[in-house]
Amino acid sequence: MGWALLGSELSVLFRRLRTWAMLIALAAVPILIAVAVKLSSRPTAPGRGPLFLDRITQNGLFVAVTALVVCVPLFLPLTVGVVAGDTIAGEANLGTLRYLLIAPAGRIRLLLVKYAGAVAFCCAATATVAASGALAGVVLFPVGPVTLLSGDTISVGESALRSLLIAAYITVSLLGLSAIGLLISTPVGAMAATIVLSVVSQVLDNLPQLEWLHPWLFSHHWLSFADLLRQPISWTSFGENALLQAGYIAVCGALAYAKFSNKDVLS
Repeated sequence: MGWALLGSELSVLFRRLRTWAMLIALAAVPILIAVAVKLSSRPTAPGRGPLFLDRITQNGLFVAVTALVVCVPLFLPLTVGVVAGDTIAGEANLGTLRYLLIAPAGRIRLLLVKYAGAVAFCCAATATVAASGALAGVVLFPVGPVTLLSGDTISVGESALRSLLIAAYITVSLLGLSAIGLLISTPVGAMAATIVLSVVSQVLDNLPQLEWLHPWLFSHHWLSFADLLRQPISWTSFGENALLQAGYIAVCGALAYAKFSNKDVLS
């Protein structure tokens, strides 16, 4: 029953026009970046614009990394917030939630399936940006060995693997936000609230007066994937980010279940 419910959830999610519209919009971001750099008459000065923007003309493989950097603060949280914030609330608004609860799946299993759907979208969203960026970079710019932040040079194949690791890092970064969206969505929630929280978290993370709070903010490690572009790779930031997101998943998941199990959603 659990696998059937998960299959149904993924089928519904990825058959929605809204889902594909968001993925297409995400895919357009790296293409716009690549075209803008290609058509620019002046090279980008180092330190100007998003990270790695000045390296795109030298190596098209940096288009994907730059696009991920651009999408992390707003575009990815925006789309993830729409999906996660609508997990349970969307079913309630459509009047289908009561029918889901008639099945012997149980509320815990329903929450797990809904969260799994949000996680699947996180994976699809980051993969879309990375793949679109890689394709645009290969088409518009020369591609070759990549010089890492540590000064070491790696092959094209290994650099593609590093891009996948960065996409995986960002996917993990968004899991806490997805859990928050699930919590807000049970049983009545607003997609906008999830998106606003992501913005607030990033604003607070940039205030030096709140430095004591920074390590506890779910967005604190969103852009801390530079260690994946060094040789050898340091997994410290990846581990700290995963641990932080796991904490948000555990706390928000428990609160979502407590909130969901105590509400009469059938009335």
